[in-house]
Amino acid sequence: MDYLLVKVLHILSATFLFGTGVGSAFYLLFTSLSRDVRAIAVVTRAVVLADWLFTATTMVLQPLTGLYLAHLAGMPLGSRWLAWSLLLYGVAVACWLPVLWLQIRLRRLACRAAADGAALPAVYWRYFRLWVALGFPALLAFLAIFYLMVVKPA
Repeated sequence: MDYLLVKVLHILSATFLFGTGVGSAFYLLFTSLSRDVRAIAVVTRAVVLADWLFTATTMVLQPLTGLYLAHLAGMPLGSRWLAWSLLLYGVAVACWLPVLWLQIRLRRLACRAAADGAALPAVYWRYFRLWVALGFPALLAFLAIFYLMVVKPA
């Protein structure tokens, strides 16, 4: 495959991955803080769908295109910046997997509460706090990865 085509795919998948993550986090955070159960039910459904459609697919595509780009460019796969990028990517994935599980639980709890006309249960807020806590290391990891991808320090 042509280097420029792979590079475009890599940049687009990074954009979708980061953009979906930040956008989903923004909407779920502020909708949850509104405590509007029906709105939370709608947003959690959309966030889980976006994670399956965009995040899951780009989580797979990113390392494949990145490693292939390094190969095509003749960069040693043992480069320090590449190793750090992969390590940080592992951190982000390790945060995202439980986040996805939590989002599915948040969706179920919000949809059930909305259908019953009830308030969100206490477990929703425990899961929500954990979801927020896992978002910070993932965000920092992705910001560092973007830095490493652009600068490629020796």
